[in-house]
Amino acid sequence: MDQIDEKLIEILQQNARMPLKAIAAQVFLSAPAVSARIEKLEAQQLIQGYHAQIDRQKLGYHITAFISLDLETKRKPEFYGFVQACPNVLECNCVTGEYSMLIKVAFPSTQELDTLSVSCRGLARLRRRLSSQRRCRREVFQSSPKTECVSKETKTAKNFLAVFQT
Repeated sequence: MDQIDEKLIEILQQNARMPLKAIAAQVFLSAPAVSARIEKLEAQQLIQGYHAQIDRQKLGYHITAFISLDLETKRKPEFYGFVQACPNVLECNCVTGEYSMLIKVAFPSTQELDTLSVSCRGLARLRRRLSSQRRCRREVFQSSPKTECVSKETKTAKNFLAVFQT
């Protein structure tokens, strides 16, 4: 994968519906060359699909929560089946620390969230947290992150911490 492929991936992550001609202009290639590169990236499964981003709140899903679960290893196959069958589970991650699993869920109401929590309690010890407002969302992945961003973020974090230390 070269810099052009990286740029193609970046462009497609921002707008997968951008016309080939417009993409080609940004990477200084012909539209057929861009199409061939995209097909190659798809064949290599670096690009695994194209998805619509929806606003869950407009669909009535006003509650987003993170549920931490401490799950015994022998119960994991049963749990994986459970979360696969639940359409409200947006993500399921194995994590380290006090809990072994972290799931992200969306529901129209806290009552429905409570129903899932009761079901999960039958499988594992849990703790849940409601998310009131998302402050940062990054969907664009860069295969070679820019180091100047890291130093800017570090400087910002140091400035932020300095306010609380005075």
